[in-house]
Amino acid sequence: MRSFPIRTALWLAVCTLAISHCVSAAELRSSFRAGASKTNISPWIGLSMNGGMSDRKVEHVHDELHARALVLDDGKTRLAIVVCDSCAIPREIVTQAKQRILEQTKLAPDHVLISATHAHSCPTATSTFQSDPDELYQKFLAARIADAVQQASNNLAPAKVGWGVGKNDKQVHNRRWRMKPGKIPADPFGQKTDTARMNPPAGSPDLIEPTGPIDPDVSIVSVQSPDGHPIALLANYSLHYVGGTGPGHASADYFGAFADRVQELMKADRTEPPFVAIMSNGTSGDINNINFRNPEPASPPYVKIRKVADELAQEAVRVAHSLTYLDDITLDARAADLKLGVRHPSSDDLARAESIVKQAKGREMRGVEEAYARETLLLSKYPKEVDVTVQALRIGGLGIVAIPCEVFVEIGQEIKSRSPFQPTFTIELANGYNGYLPTKEQHALGGYETWRARSAYLEADSASKITDKLLELVSALRAGATR
Repeated sequence: MRSFPIRTALWLAVCTLAISHCVSAAELRSSFRAGASKTNISPWIGLSMNGGMSDRKVEHVHDELHARALVLDDGKTRLAIVVCDSCAIPREIVTQAKQRILEQTKLAPDHVLISATHAHSCPTATSTFQSDPDELYQKFLAARIADAVQQASNNLAPAKVGWGVGKNDKQVHNRRWRMKPGKIPADPFGQKTDTARMNPPAGSPDLIEPTGPIDPDVSIVSVQSPDGHPIALLANYSLHYVGGTGPGHASADYFGAFADRVQELMKADRTEPPFVAIMSNGTSGDINNINFRNPEPASPPYVKIRKVADELAQEAVRVAHSLTYLDDITLDARAADLKLGVRHPSSDDLARAESIVKQAKGREMRGVEEAYARETLLLSKYPKEVDVTVQALRIGGLGIVAIPCEVFVEIGQEIKSRSPFQPTFTIELANGYNGYLPTKEQHALGGYETWRARSAYLEADSASKITDKLLELVSALRAGATR
């Protein structure tokens, strides 16, 4: 066999080193990296499910539930965003997960955002009404959230990112309505002072008008490899959930169906590492999927979920394909704790509640009066003030704010309009659970979202305090940014 001349061999070696040097130089010009992953957080049969005033049990897992994580790194700062298929995740579980993330990845807690989708067909993670969590599932959930961040960190690779906003005003409707005089029933405390009704009879001639607006924005963050292969897509939409699942079914609702549909539309099936699509919940405390003025006929289970998921996935992917992708951006984060007051029951409220619970037949409370009497007794044990964590993230010219509540839509719209980052979007039910967050004006109208319970207990002016603090945080991010 003839050997290459020494001169030829040396020439090939030099060329190989030159090519290697060129690749390294290209990589050095961009230090932005991204990684995504998801972990399975599905329940086992028999667990409690959140979402109603009476408890329900998981009888079947229709589709797997996940904690979906996106990790971004600009070479100096690293952020993680995790969205979980859960109705609500309490502060204690968030704290456990963030501590584990800190130990595993060195990511500081204020640089990690953990949120719940608010699907009403997921295992109970925090006590609401008569649904109480399984301690073993809580520990499992915290560990799997941390695992999702660890795996996404393991998948970090050179990347580029883009962000934008689409629209869909067909699938969101304000669920609080003004009605003709005398058409709103008494509240669970025996008072007839409400002037707003949540989920009134659809198509009723007694409807006057919704008490608030909607937010049609479909906001997205899309992440690609340097050569354009999809890595992840994080979306945000202000829709409570869709529902229409099977009886006793655990399901990720439209949030999970959206992720599947985006993967299909992006032609990102079986990529390595796997592509991850994520839908987070915006400000949807008073928003749902029911057109009360012109109701649609009932659909079989999961039909409406798939319809909503498809519409939003189509819009998200359309926006993703229209973006300019960048690989030289600044990441940053800020978080703060606020102490907010608790609306406690009066001594008369307690006496009435004790009487109602005492007369209840059996351990399970039946009807709203009994359910809220039980809530009154439990809420009386709360402290005068609670810690509420708010957070703001910067991804280049995009702002993201996070609130641990079911936030009324006009709060999100105010934050978006006043933020120094355009665009900005809000992720609710993030970093804990502190119940509904109406504006002070909506509090005055009454209705379900204001009825005092463990799901609605913050002082009436909490929204303005949270908004002010978040705008302070995003202003600090803007002032301290370099790119």
